Amino acid sequence: MVTPADVKGYIEQGLECELLEVEGDGRHFEAVIVSRLFEGKRPVQRHQLVYRALGDRMREEIHALSMKTFDPQEWKARGG
Repeated sequence: MVTPADVKGYIEQGLECELLEVEGDGRHFEAVIVSRLFEGKRPVQRHQLVYRALGDRMREEIHALSMKTFDPQEWKARGG
């Protein structure tokens, strides 16, 4: 069974993150991701970057991933 730590590791391997928090139950996961690579990108483009980092794991191991994605400025503005 995939753990939140596994998902976090998968994302970290493929995406430079300033902050990454993942919670979940083995199939459904929620992530908060802060990355400078998100700067100037729309939400769908940000999600595509995360999906690219996860690769085939999104089809094979992870049933669902809910994401909140921020660039560092947005995160700071939210009090992060």
